[in-house]
Amino acid sequence: MDFNFTPEELAFRDEVRAFVDAELSPELRDKVLGGKRLSKDDFIGWHKTLYRKGWVAPNWPVEYGGTGWTAVQRHIFEEELADAGAPATLPFGLRMVAPVIMAFGSPAQKEYFLPRILSGEHWWCQGYSEPGSGSDLASLKTRAERQGEKYVVNGQKTWTTLGQHADWIFCLVRTNPEARKQEGISFLLIDMKTPGITVRPIIMLDGEHEVNEVWFDNVEVPVDNRVGEENKGWTYAKFLLGHERTGIAEIGRSKRWLKQLKQIATQQPASDGGKLIDDLRFRDRVAQVEIELMALEVTNLRVIAAEMEHKAPGPEASLLKIRGSEIQQTLSELMMLALGHDALPFQHAALDPGYDGPLAGPDYGPPLTGQYFNMRKTTIYGGSNEIQKNIISKMILGF
Repeated sequence: MDFNFTPEELAFRDEVRAFVDAELSPELRDKVLGGKRLSKDDFIGWHKTLYRKGWVAPNWPVEYGGTGWTAVQRHIFEEELADAGAPATLPFGLRMVAPVIMAFGSPAQKEYFLPRILSGEHWWCQGYSEPGSGSDLASLKTRAERQGEKYVVNGQKTWTTLGQHADWIFCLVRTNPEARKQEGISFLLIDMKTPGITVRPIIMLDGEHEVNEVWFDNVEVPVDNRVGEENKGWTYAKFLLGHERTGIAEIGRSKRWLKQLKQIATQQPASDGGKLIDDLRFRDRVAQVEIELMALEVTNLRVIAAEMEHKAPGPEASLLKIRGSEIQQTLSELMMLALGHDALPFQHAALDPGYDGPLAGPDYGPPLTGQYFNMRKTTIYGGSNEIQKNIISKMILGF
């Protein structure tokens, strides 16, 4: 196998770099690379910049507004944007609910929702997890009772990422409480402005408002907003989770963090008076995670290639989720270790883009403490890594 890019692929990479240089503002680039806090407008503005170029949904089929790129082109595109410091496009609409609507939605749902996801008019969030239903998602208790041409929804979802900004939420709800737990579940699309929905913030250890509780109190949802058949939502949920787990790998961001780790190690002092990058034990750990990331990148290319042939992600998605999340945790841990005692203070205010106050350590230090704690979640969300190993055992090993 030849891992070198072809001349055409190199030309495409140059095209992407030129676009990013022209369209990504220095202010936004510095916020991303510096680990500063991003606003809703930052995410939406970059989404619409990509939309105007026709590049916002490279994973979509061409007939719905996709790019028609090869797997390698998609890989190059994602890597270049991450390396340059572009904000990530949010996955909930583009890479999670949109494939479900394309595969199982009605013609009316495709006509209404897909263009609005593509343009950025609709910001989506995910209503899967509940206080008692995380990795055991099939045990969910949020109820949807059919009353004529509407469902009445009652219950609670939790860990709803950026739900405070969302226009719509896609939800798994129990429509047949008498059925076996994997059955009797339906997939609903719910307008967040519907009366009876309450969003309550969950403030994390780093002081950020990233996740939420979402409560449903007699929320009325049209039956037309159900995707696919009633009580078949578990099938659609598994389809969506396959797409979510491939995105969790975050190859591009991890490569950017690896570069940042090496830069930090060239500046931080070692115990012998030299620089940390010259410490052989530390260099061994950096080399090990770099090798693991290279191997993950090749697996990711295989999954992208299968997606381009309209094949749903298989057990490879679980492999990507496991290794991708572990690599992110390792990189964040190594950056913390590289900072040494400078990692102990956490200056929450220093994450504001306009902060010009005193710093407890180097200027690259403030985001790393919160980032380390935030990355503890990666081996839990999207199905914990223990669950992913069970999936691999059943699908590949047969037990």
